[in-house]
Amino acid sequence: MNWKVTLIGGLAYYLALLVVSMVLGHFIHDPAAGVLAGAYRDTAAFWRPELMSNPPDMSLMWRLWIPSGLTAALIAAAVYSVVRSALTGPSWRRGLQFGLITIAFCVINALGYHGIFNLPDKIWVWWIAGSVMSNLVAGALLGVVAEKMAPAAR
Repeated sequence: MNWKVTLIGGLAYYLALLVVSMVLGHFIHDPAAGVLAGAYRDTAAFWRPELMSNPPDMSLMWRLWIPSGLTAALIAAAVYSVVRSALTGPSWRRGLQFGLITIAFCVINALGYHGIFNLPDKIWVWWIAGSVMSNLVAGALLGVVAEKMAPAAR
């Protein structure tokens, strides 16, 4: 494992996920106009009360989202630092391939939870769609940043 890739790449990965999620959030998750607004209202008992208040208590959500997002991004970057030598092509393509791998695990995870949580299929589909877009961008950026921090052995 490469610590430079893990720390700096993880931060870049997190920031990319955050930016894409914020852009997609207005389209997918906005409580007034997002494509899932109705589905979220219909399943209100499932969500944190802070998200269902009007307006949502975003200060609490950020205190939850930032640590969990950073932790996940650092783990992803650490994994990338180990597996990137098995990926081919320029750095952005290796990162994109890693993004596809993370998407596969997102789908596996969603399918597992789909059998447990009684949420409308529309939610699962849009969550996966958001994951696809976020992980492709974040993966490509991670590939580029990792190459700058610690060029891959060839």
